[in-house]
Amino acid sequence: MTDVVPSNTVEINDAVFCSSHFKEVCTDCDVDLREENDGFFGFDSNIDRDGLEAPPTGQNKDNVPQCKKHSSPTCTQCYGWKKQITRARAAAKKAGKK
Repeated sequence: MTDVVPSNTVEINDAVFCSSHFKEVCTDCDVDLREENDGFFGFDSNIDRDGLEAPPTGQNKDNVPQCKKHSSPTCTQCYGWKKQITRARAAAKKAGKK
């Protein structure tokens, strides 16, 4: 499989989301970026976890996405994706999703 990220996406602190709604799984934009994000953060994609959603996000003067709460493009409090993916995977495993 080729790692091709659709053009209607945006990278926020190393994770990829739809550029319109900042969702990892977006039916409106027809994207599912869980496999790309799981792979980047060192997880295999064998668990059907819920998709992540970025918190309120704006752009800095360089048009780089940043959290609105802390005005930081690398905010680990808002953009702690690895921790959020770990929690989502544990919840999916507990719920019996595969």
